[in-house]
Amino acid sequence: MGELRTTVEVRKAAELAEAEDIESTSRFTLKKAFALMHRQPLGTAGLFIVLFMILMAIFANYISPYNPVENDFMSMGAAPNGEHWFGTDQFGRDLLTRIIYGARTALFVGFSSAFIGATIGLVLGVTSAYFGGYFDLLFQRVMDIFMAFPLIIMALAVVTALGPGTVNVIIAITIPFVSRCARVVRSSALAIREIPYVDAARALGFGHNRIVLRHMVPNVMAPYLIMITSFLGQAILLEASLSYLGLGVQEPTPAWGLMLQGGAEEYAESAPWIAIFPGLAISLAVFGFNLFGDALRDVLDPKLRSR
Repeated sequence: MGELRTTVEVRKAAELAEAEDIESTSRFTLKKAFALMHRQPLGTAGLFIVLFMILMAIFANYISPYNPVENDFMSMGAAPNGEHWFGTDQFGRDLLTRIIYGARTALFVGFSSAFIGATIGLVLGVTSAYFGGYFDLLFQRVMDIFMAFPLIIMALAVVTALGPGTVNVIIAITIPFVSRCARVVRSSALAIREIPYVDAARALGFGHNRIVLRHMVPNVMAPYLIMITSFLGQAILLEASLSYLGLGVQEPTPAWGLMLQGGAEEYAESAPWIAIFPGLAISLAVFGFNLFGDALRDVLDPKLRSR
């Protein structure tokens, strides 16, 4: 009976100690998070903007007051009022609703093109650094050709050849991202290639795929993540530019650049809110992703972290 009581007491003590460890760990994590937020106030502001945009896109069906494609011909070009907080466009569609749903289009295009472009660039950059020699020389000259064209020019050329549409816009934005990420990742992978554990993996007879994917790629994730966050703002801006030019997302899909297409010039004086609110949404989204990307770079880069 005494042994059973002792066992129960030991178990309770262990459970209590485990609970205290969990509580202290959570306190340490929160303390570290608050310290990081205090050290990176602009990055924290950017993170809140990004989270707000993501939540707005996820819950668009529940928070939007109207149907984004519904026309109200009695309220065409109506100024901001109690029923339409941001006013209506030239077709009587509620601008607030279309901006909320436009966040979905911007995030879908932005995340898809940034993730695909950065991932392909990651693999190609590490592979180029690993093999080196003539392969690396030839591959980098091809990347130089792609990087010689500005982002918007390359995207315009690709989307002109493929035609307008959401999928084609993603492809057009992804292609110029590949070369830029490959160049940045390659510079980090060149240093990783000279570390002894890569030579040890070769000596053990591991294949090239295993060495590249299992031993080199995980060690260049910091620049990869930084490139993704920097690409997100650029992708949103490129998508808006292509849609504004009529080569991106097509009607009646809500898209911020598409909302500017007919309202920026024609209604600049009579109904300026048609262009002001979508322009503010684009600016705020790009601003938020850029702030968050800069803060993430400062946190992940060891050289900047020590300052």
